[in-house]
Amino acid sequence: MGATDDDLKNLTTVSDGLKSDPTLPFRKTRTGRFGFDPRSMRVRRLEFQPFMLSMEDDFVRHDSGQVRIFDEIQNDLQLNTALQALFVFKFMVFEGVTVTHRPKLDYDSDQWICTLLNVRTITDGDLIGEPALEGVHSDGVDHTMTTYLGSENMTDDSAITFLHDMREVNGTRWHDTNADLVRANAQHRDFLDTCLIVDHESKHSVSTLYAADKSKCATRDLLAFLTRKPVAEGHHSHSFDSLKPHRELPMTVDLRLLDSTPST
Repeated sequence: MGATDDDLKNLTTVSDGLKSDPTLPFRKTRTGRFGFDPRSMRVRRLEFQPFMLSMEDDFVRHDSGQVRIFDEIQNDLQLNTALQALFVFKFMVFEGVTVTHRPKLDYDSDQWICTLLNVRTITDGDLIGEPALEGVHSDGVDHTMTTYLGSENMTDDSAITFLHDMREVNGTRWHDTNADLVRANAQHRDFLDTCLIVDHESKHSVSTLYAADKSKCATRDLLAFLTRKPVAEGHHSHSFDSLKPHRELPMTVDLRLLDSTPST
């Protein structure tokens, strides 16, 4: 799909440049917005907008409903051909697939908006890292895809993803959930391990990040691709859901070609 060996290698260290998360002290994060356009068969970088998830999105946490401002993803990630290949892969999987509709999203639109989060979760002597502090949740989108970039000093029982029936109670800690409502579990362990969830058909949770050597820091690096239709009027994010291109950090990738055609 056009990924080069050098860019695959660079993807393993791109999280070293992350900035602090606005609401979680054990996490470092950058985000960027990207638009899938099936008419032109391209994905392009969209302009910066604030980010919000609410209880209405099945997201229960201390910062639910809070407008969050993240540092932006830079060219070291968005121009990486391996990252661009992941965009192509995700589009190939979800485009044309019928899913349960979320309220207040515009399913008459042929456009898709993807918020990409590059996240490093950290456990050290002072902080316990939680890949999903919110417990059982959904991401307020149509398709959630997570891709593992790597970890340091992580135990074998850390950061297990659990898939839950939609009847599970939002905000329930991963270890307090109803076993009868757990559909599956999986663990990202190897570079580029990827999971794709239909976000309004299954909820999910992730277990705690533990340090194998408690005298040293443990880290886990991940990409999360949160993709949905544009919001409709009345949605809490309606005022910041622009489809305009990013002027300072432009990027366009052709979705037609599965070869090494250069992107801009």
